[in-house]
Amino acid sequence: MIIPKTREQIELMRESALIVSKTLGMIASEIKPGVTTLHLDRLAEEFIRDHGALPGFKGLYGCPSTLLTSVNEQVVHGLPTNRPIEEGDVVSVDCGALKNEYYGDHAYTFEIGDVAEETKKLLKVTKESLYVGIREFKAGNRVEDVGSAIQRYTEAHGYGVVRELVGHGLGKKMHEGPEMPNYGKRGRGKMFVEGLVVAIEPMINMGTKNIRQLKDGWTIVTRDGKPSAHFEHDVALIDGKPELLSTFAYVYKALGIVSDEENEFRREPFVV
Repeated sequence: MIIPKTREQIELMRESALIVSKTLGMIASEIKPGVTTLHLDRLAEEFIRDHGALPGFKGLYGCPSTLLTSVNEQVVHGLPTNRPIEEGDVVSVDCGALKNEYYGDHAYTFEIGDVAEETKKLLKVTKESLYVGIREFKAGNRVEDVGSAIQRYTEAHGYGVVRELVGHGLGKKMHEGPEMPNYGKRGRGKMFVEGLVVAIEPMINMGTKNIRQLKDGWTIVTRDGKPSAHFEHDVALIDGKPELLSTFAYVYKALGIVSDEENEFRREPFVV
């Protein structure tokens, strides 16, 4: 079911989204070779609670952690472990926060040290496809307009688009309607309505689109063992146009990256 939000509710959701954005910025300062994802998970839980929110994932559907950390061929839902992160890894960090009864849900895939050029390209294209999809989240369009745009962009580079896992509406529940697939056919699916808030999240594989779940019941990996990338933003439909509630600005500040990629989706530039 689609549940449009009022402007006041959207501002509350912006608070939740920005707590997640700030958490990812903190993680960007801490993630490096030798650090474990379990250590990052503890830091994230403390950070979120210190900012007056609750970890959005922990306990949801039985999830045991604050972060979901997916390394290399892991697509999403990777559980934090004591395995040290290694030079050349890529690590998708997915995080949620609950504040004022509303959820934020946001993800970024980090490069650890010297990453293979073909893997760097996968991350670059996947992040670009996120904004390609967001541009289609506008008045008069439908759900699969977003997915179709992401699919065309990433498949043009020879990548596999995961089918079994999708983005989603967001609100007082982590997962509301509509489902937001990263593939589809233009003109199909539910029409977007003013006040809708969604999490758009391309999950793109270097090789096959096919995936499997590990025995832990959570971690999803590529069937061919090739790397995967995952980027996610929370977006509201305001005055018929997409507006970002989340930001990568805190990540970029920590990593020393200069970018204006988000500006077209804001009423004014975001300042950290």
